[in-house]
Amino acid sequence: MRFARSSAAATVLAAALLVPSTAYATPAASAPRDAVTLPVQDALAQLSVRTENRTGYERTAFKHWVDADRDGCKTRAEVLKAEAVIAPTQGASCKLSGGEWYSPYDDRYLQGASGLDIDHLVPLAEAWDSGASTWTAKEREAYANDLGDDRALIAVSAASNRSKADQDPSTWLPPASGYHCTYATDWVADKTRWGLSIDNEELGALTDVLNHCPNAPVTVVLAR
Repeated sequence: MRFARSSAAATVLAAALLVPSTAYATPAASAPRDAVTLPVQDALAQLSVRTENRTGYERTAFKHWVDADRDGCKTRAEVLKAEAVIAPTQGASCKLSGGEWYSPYDDRYLQGASGLDIDHLVPLAEAWDSGASTWTAKEREAYANDLGDDRALIAVSAASNRSKADQDPSTWLPPASGYHCTYATDWVADKTRWGLSIDNEELGALTDVLNHCPNAPVTVVLAR
């Protein structure tokens, strides 16, 4: 089950947060392939290091949000329902009302979904820079709506998400310092899952963070 995020959970050892959940059904078109398990620092070392190139990037290259399982709820609503600390009421056309969420980036609880964004942990522009520019439109759509690993998309306060924008860990880390180990570990997991590269500045920043974290095993189901 996708874990409920709380201020207490944000401070526990990263090892408790590394295994992806199976709360979401993965569409047949993106059925799981191979799974890998590595200490997080080994997983970081296996990522390709390349110079990034944003030439040609447009956010519209990543179609989202979609209703992949055709249950009436698009990806945004699916994440909100899964991550709610207090479940919202679901109305017609999957409209959500009420509910409460925890935003681990800034250690805040928020009532109602209107103050929340669904963050692509590795932003779409960063994914483009790191390899997604060569993908098919369907692969980019799958990435932008990835419900197969609950580290990929996360409900956070709109303020923290917009502060982050399309930055990588070399220029932005969550304001809540107790979440840094989880954030860096999940970043490595997401880049591993999608076969994305990192640049030298990103490698340095992730190394600096993870040197102060448990070198716990991370399990990733490869998406491509």
